Amino acid sequence: MAAFHLYTTLVVVLLSLFTIKAFSFTVLDHQNTYIVRIQHDEKPSVFPTFKHWYESTLNSVSLSIELSESNDNEKSGFKSRWHQNNLRGQSSRIIHTYEKVFHGFSVKLNPLEATKLEKLPGVIAVIPEQVRQIQTTRSPQFLGLKTKDSSGLLKESDFGSDLVIGVLDTGIWPERKSFNDRDLGPVPLRWKGECVTTKDFGPHTCNRKLIGARYFSAGYESTNGKMNESSELRSPRDTDGHGTHTASIAAGRYVFPASTLGYARGVAAGMAPKARLAVYKVCWTAGCYDADILAAFDAAVSDGVDVVSLSVGGVVVPYYLDSIAIGAFGASDHGVFVSASAGNSGPGGLSVTNVAPWVTTVGAGTIDRDFPANVKLGNGKVIPGMSIYGGRGLSPGKQYQLVYAGSGEGSGGDGYSSSLCLEGSLDPKFAKGKIVLCDRGMISRETKGEVVKKSGGVGMIIANGVFDGEGLVADCHVLPATAVGASGGEEIRKYMASCSKTRTTPTATILFKGTRLRVRPAPVVASFSARGPNPESPDILKPDVIAPGLNILAAWPDRVGPSGLPTDKRRTEFNILSGTSMACPHVSGLAALLKAAHPEWSPAAIRSALMTTAYTADNRGETMLDESTGNTSTVMDFGAGHVHPQKAMDPGLVYDITSYDYIDFLCNSNYTVRNIMTITRKKADCKGARKAGHGGNLNYPSMTAVFQQYGKKKMSTHFIRSVTNVGEAKSVYRVSIKPPRGIKVTVKPMILVFRRVGQKLNFVVRVEARQVNLTAGSSLVRSGSMHWKDGKHVVTSPIVVTMQEPL
Repeated sequence: MAAFHLYTTLVVVLLSLFTIKAFSFTVLDHQNTYIVRIQHDEKPSVFPTFKHWYESTLNSVSLSIELSESNDNEKSGFKSRWHQNNLRGQSSRIIHTYEKVFHGFSVKLNPLEATKLEKLPGVIAVIPEQVRQIQTTRSPQFLGLKTKDSSGLLKESDFGSDLVIGVLDTGIWPERKSFNDRDLGPVPLRWKGECVTTKDFGPHTCNRKLIGARYFSAGYESTNGKMNESSELRSPRDTDGHGTHTASIAAGRYVFPASTLGYARGVAAGMAPKARLAVYKVCWTAGCYDADILAAFDAAVSDGVDVVSLSVGGVVVPYYLDSIAIGAFGASDHGVFVSASAGNSGPGGLSVTNVAPWVTTVGAGTIDRDFPANVKLGNGKVIPGMSIYGGRGLSPGKQYQLVYAGSGEGSGGDGYSSSLCLEGSLDPKFAKGKIVLCDRGMISRETKGEVVKKSGGVGMIIANGVFDGEGLVADCHVLPATAVGASGGEEIRKYMASCSKTRTTPTATILFKGTRLRVRPAPVVASFSARGPNPESPDILKPDVIAPGLNILAAWPDRVGPSGLPTDKRRTEFNILSGTSMACPHVSGLAALLKAAHPEWSPAAIRSALMTTAYTADNRGETMLDESTGNTSTVMDFGAGHVHPQKAMDPGLVYDITSYDYIDFLCNSNYTVRNIMTITRKKADCKGARKAGHGGNLNYPSMTAVFQQYGKKKMSTHFIRSVTNVGEAKSVYRVSIKPPRGIKVTVKPMILVFRRVGQKLNFVVRVEARQVNLTAGSSLVRSGSMHWKDGKHVVTSPIVVTMQEPL
C-alpha cells in the first residue's frame, strides 16, 4: 500500500511538472509587439551602432531565460522547446529602430521577455502596441480662402509654397491632377526624404509636388504574417482611398472641373495648394500598427516635414503608453506641427481621442452644402434624407412597396441581423422589387446597399438609431438609397404600422435633389464628431477646434469605386467622404499656410492662432447647433470653435508653449519621472514644477477648471498665463469677460501694455464657484470666455468649469 501511494505521488508530481511546462511553453510561445524606449546616452561605446546594442540586449534577455529553462529542464528531464523555437535569429525579431522622435526599437516579445527586458539598465519603458483605425470643391470658399484676393492668408503664404506636409495614412494615388507639379519651383534644398521605388511606384512617380513617399509595413506583418499582395500593394500606392483623399484636402492643387458622380461640381482645391507633400503609408487592411506609425513619425521628422497630418485614432491611454502621443511629442520638440483627428465616436461624451496637449485635435463640422435625397411616403409626407447616387434612378412619380428589413417577414436570418441588413440576412423573395428600410449600424452603410441590391431590392432607406440622432452623411451608394435621421426613421415606421392596421400596402420613393448650396445653418457640429471632456487630462479642453468634415470632396484612387466596395466598378477622380479624418487635413493645410506666413512661429503658437480666432456662431449669427440633436452645441463639442483662417494669420497675441512647459504639465499631472522620460526623452525635475500649481497652468489658449465638490460650499482655482505679442509693436490690450453662469472670474492685470513685437506679458485668471445641487456621480459643465482686445484684434479663450459630485 505504501509503495502504491509513493507511485501515485510520483505520477502526480510528474503530471504537475508536465502541466507547468506545458503552460510555460504556451506563455513563451505567445508573442506580441512592444515598443521599447531606451535611454539614448547609456549605449556602451563597445557597440558601433544602436541596433547592435539593441540586438545584444535582446540576446541577453533570451540567454537569461534559456539558462533558467535549461536548469529547470535538467531537473525535470525536459528539453527546452522555447530554446529550439524562439532563440533563433534574435536580430530578425527587431521590427523597426527609432532615432529621431524616439530612441529605441519595436520587437515581438512574449510576456516573460517583456518583463525581463523592462528591468534591464538603459531600458526606460516597454510599451504594448495598439492597433489604430483610419477615422474639396467648397470648403476653401467656406473658410474664406479666395484665390483672387490681393491680400490674405493664401497670398501672404504664397499658397504654402515650400512648406512640407507629411501625411501618415493609407498612401497616395500620385497620378491624380491634385498632385501635379505644374509651375512649382524645385524641391526645397533642406528636404532629406526619399521616394521609395517599387514595381507599381516607379522611380519617376514623385515630382516637385509629391516629394516623398514611403511605406511602413513591418509592424503590420509581424502580427498578421506576410502581406497578401493580391489584395494590397507593398508600396506607397493607395488601394483604400483614405490617404489620397486626406492628402488632397491638405495640399491638393486646383482642379477644374471636379465632381463625384455629377455632385458638388466646381473647382477642387486643398488648403495649401502649393505646399509639398510627403506620404507615409502606415495603414493596411488590418489597421494601422503603432510600430509602423512611430517609424513614420521618426522618418518624417528626419526627412524635414513642417506639418504631420494624422487621421488615425484608437483608445485613450496614458501618454506614456500612447505611441502617437510619444511620436507627436518628439515631432513637436523638433518644431513640427502635428494635427490629428478627434475621432468619429460622437455624439457621446468622453469620446475624443488623440488628446495630448502637444497635438492639435480636430473635430468635424458641416459646410454650407449638402445633397438632399428625400423619402416621399405613400401618404404624401416627405422625410428629409441625404445621399449621393449617380446611376439609374427610380421611375419618376412611381411609388414602390416599402418593407422593413427587421419585420421578421421573409428575412433570411434572425430579426436583429436582418434589421441591420447584414450579409445573408435578407430573403430575395422578401426584398425583390421593393424599397427596403434598414437600421444603421454594425457594417458600413454602403455595404448594406450592396446586400439589398443582391437581394433584389430596388432601393434602400437607412434609418439612424436614437444614439446617432439626426446626423446624416451622404454616401455613394450602389443603388438608389438615402439616409434619414432617427426621427425620420420613426416617422416611416409609424406610417408602415398605420398601413398594417388599415391593411394597405406601404409605399415610398426617393427624390434625389442633387447639390444644394448656401445651406443654413452652417457650420453645424457633425453628429459623429467625437466630444469632450478629455478622458486623460480633464483640465485640457479637447477637441481644440472643429473644421469642415462632412461631405468633403477630394481626390480618389483609380482602382477603387466611390462606395469603396470591391464589387463597385465605377470610377471617379474625386469622391465625397465624411469624418474627422477629413477635418484634420484641413487644419494641417492651414497650419502650413500659417507656418509659411510666420516661419518663426512654434507649433503651439500656430495652434493658439487657430484657437483664439475661432468662431462659435453659424451663418445665422447664432451659436452653432449640434447636428445629432438640433440643439445648441457646447465647448465640449467644438472646443474653441470653428477655424477662421484669415483671422488666424493675424491673431494679435499667441499662447506659446515649450517642451519644458509640457514636462511641467506632466509633472503636475502626477506622471512619474520615468513616465515623463518615456514620453519626452528628457529627465524631469518635478519638485519645482509642482510648486507652480496644477496641470491647468499649462500655457494653453483655453482654461478648464474641474471642481470635485465633496460638500464644499466654495471652490476656487487660478490659471497663470503668458501671451506673446505678434501684432503691432506698441499695443494695449484690455480684457473683457463673459463668465460661465454662476461663476466668478477675475483677471489681473486687466490691461496689458506691449512696447515691442515678441514681448511676453503674464496675467492670472481666478475662477470661483459655489456648490450646486448634483446627484452622486453626476457633473455639470458651464462655459464662458475671456477676450483680450486692442481695437483691432480679439483674442478669445474659452473658460470651462466642470463641477462633479463624487460617488
